[in-house]
Amino acid sequence: MKRLRLWPSSLGGQIALLVAAALFVAQAINFGLLYRERQALRFNQITAPAITRMVDAAERLENGRIAPFERPRARIRLLPNNPVASGWPRVDEVEEGIRQGALDSGLRLGTIAAGIRDFDRRELRLGQISDNRAKRFASMGGVLVVAVEVPGRGWLVLNAPWPRTERMLIWQLIAQTLVLYAFVLLPVLWIGRRVAQPLQTLARAAHAFTPGGPPAPVEERGPGDVRAVIAAYNGLSERVSAMLDEKDRMLGAIGHDLRTPLAALRVRIESVEDDNDRQRMADTIDEMTGMLEDILSLARLGRPSEPPTDVDLAALVDAVVDDFRDLGHEVAFEETPRTRMYLRPSLMRRAVRNLIENAVKYAGSCAVRVVVEPHRVAIEVSDRGPGIPDDKLDAVFDPFTRIETSRNRDTGGIGLGLALTRAIVRDAGGRVSLVNRDGGGLVARIELPRG
Repeated sequence: MKRLRLWPSSLGGQIALLVAAALFVAQAINFGLLYRERQALRFNQITAPAITRMVDAAERLENGRIAPFERPRARIRLLPNNPVASGWPRVDEVEEGIRQGALDSGLRLGTIAAGIRDFDRRELRLGQISDNRAKRFASMGGVLVVAVEVPGRGWLVLNAPWPRTERMLIWQLIAQTLVLYAFVLLPVLWIGRRVAQPLQTLARAAHAFTPGGPPAPVEERGPGDVRAVIAAYNGLSERVSAMLDEKDRMLGAIGHDLRTPLAALRVRIESVEDDNDRQRMADTIDEMTGMLEDILSLARLGRPSEPPTDVDLAALVDAVVDDFRDLGHEVAFEETPRTRMYLRPSLMRRAVRNLIENAVKYAGSCAVRVVVEPHRVAIEVSDRGPGIPDDKLDAVFDPFTRIETSRNRDTGGIGLGLALTRAIVRDAGGRVSLVNRDGGGLVARIELPRG
């Protein structure tokens, strides 16, 4: 099951997410400040006057004065029963304020109840407002009903408008946030895209950079910092290409300067009369020539002159196996159906030859097979030789690293075969690995991607 990824991977998406989070936090702080302000305003305009009126009315009623609540349309009325239902939301601050005011005035009051009920359009006093205002008030507000029990007299009841600021503020916050997102996030997304597109072009150019071809400069566009990065990359690619060209010229000169004296030595040793000495000299010259070719091949692999072509990999491996069989080596090969691959045939042939040569050198024989898998093709060279210590399986791919420490080329070599094989396989987009076999021996495996 694929995990849900909340953090976007693109630069524009990350910028937009950060800006959206900052706007949300700012709106939340704004909501908190407005909520506190509305609460303070409601206390000053509704809660405090209601407490004052109820305490004053209770005091006047207890003193026997004629109170305005005795009139039918009075704001405060005297009723025989408590009109505050038990299921209404209670307003503790009003109840506590009346109770504290009664204590300060020395009044003896009974039960104090303050609740909020929904707006009733049929109420006599509020029935004079227009229908639109009534609907708006009904959707955003209610009625505060305060009831105070005066022992032996009844219940003093006060009705007052009670705006539900929380509901209104939430809708205001949602509307403001949507407006801010529309006017802020869209430009931010456009800016992020403007910054990200040149960077994506630069990334594609860096991935597609090939040392063998001429450098393709990337168009410098976008903000100043991005243009500076692109300009630095263009300069770097030109310098790298120039350095590689210089390296190729130097290697060509080295190869020419060394091959010439080696060829001259090869001619001169023919005048040596002793057959054993002549053969030993020829073997030394062949060893130096092979070493020179391996070093030059490894150094030039970054800029191969051979272009990739469509190749039947099974036929290529079969041809390499036939070459070893012609030399009298015991190499088995499992027949495999045609497997088309896009690679450099000469280099891949050399990589396979190096693995088979190592297996024949240390084990005397080997078995080769091509394994076709859905997304890759593997070439396996298996032997029953001494194998390699587990802690050396990766180190043998380093240049000039040998497990056999003698200087004999026939047994130890110079330590460039596996390094050259790994470089060739990596150039083809694959990987090479060594694994010790159960029961002794080694399996060398080249894995190449398909398609």
